Amino acid sequence: MDPRSEVLLRQADLFQGDLLLAGLPADDLLAQLPTAHGWSWHAGEQHTLLTRFGERSHFGTQAPERAFSAAVLFLPKSRELTAYLLQALAARLGGGLLYLVGEKRAGIERAAKQLAVYGKPRKLDSARHCQLWQVSIDQAPAVPDLDALAQRYELQLADGPLQVLSLPGVFSHGRLDRGSALLLEHLDGLPGGHLLDFGCGAGVLGAVLKRRYPDSCVSLLDVDAFAAASSRLTLAANGLEGEVICADGIAAAPSELTAILSNPPFHQGVHTHYQASEDLLRQAREHLNKGGELRLVANSFLTYPPLIEIHLGPCRTLGKADGFSIYSARRG
Repeated sequence: MDPRSEVLLRQADLFQGDLLLAGLPADDLLAQLPTAHGWSWHAGEQHTLLTRFGERSHFGTQAPERAFSAAVLFLPKSRELTAYLLQALAARLGGGLLYLVGEKRAGIERAAKQLAVYGKPRKLDSARHCQLWQVSIDQAPAVPDLDALAQRYELQLADGPLQVLSLPGVFSHGRLDRGSALLLEHLDGLPGGHLLDFGCGAGVLGAVLKRRYPDSCVSLLDVDAFAAASSRLTLAANGLEGEVICADGIAAAPSELTAILSNPPFHQGVHTHYQASEDLLRQAREHLNKGGELRLVANSFLTYPPLIEIHLGPCRTLGKADGFSIYSARRG
């Protein structure tokens, strides 16, 4: 059981009735709170929740339409995403209670100050290295316009400017990260056909690929609903077409790809996870045509080349800069 869920269950009498659990972990909490419903934006966790609890868990960037009299937000990593989610919940809770739970090392005490917009926050519990806060929503705010919260920036590229839109909570929100910038310099000579941007974030790489290789089909895949929505906004802003897939990991990718391009994720919240990246290296050949290429950027300290060579083939280093390396391998 997630420690944040354990803190809620210490106060289980508070969480009866029409309760919404936003950003909940994929644990046993819905079984322990049988009248509660979930809202997730992580495709992997949503799959687990759907398997166990069916329609009791809603997926997407918008709060579910169903009525609820109280809501709990499990603190996300991003302060901007926290602000959006708190307002989205508070907008539906006039006269109700809004709770915030999170780990101390994730900044729950700082985040609790964001509750003050809606009333006077009150700390209810501190245990399992977590805290639980509450605020009463006396006057519901307006429903937030998520698209209006997108940050837009422009990349000056050789074939013209590219508009990028990123929503709160998306990796490298409002700016181009160094790893992706380096990968954009090494996109020449890709085989034509079906290209995949794995871990697409705001869709920078996928949009550049579609513009540079207009006759190729381009798919963009990310586990996060806000990232998928951002990618759709970026494609639309540049008049480009692409298939955006919101799913957990490379297993959900199309087959018969000619190339997989990625700045693969290895951070999630305050914890470090390499599973999605390592699964990509192990399973890429199952999704690539013969001769298809995996090309990715990674921190140079990560020992990816041996794993690439075990599962795909000889690994070349196409470039290095600022602590990042570009690796390439083709399926034999």
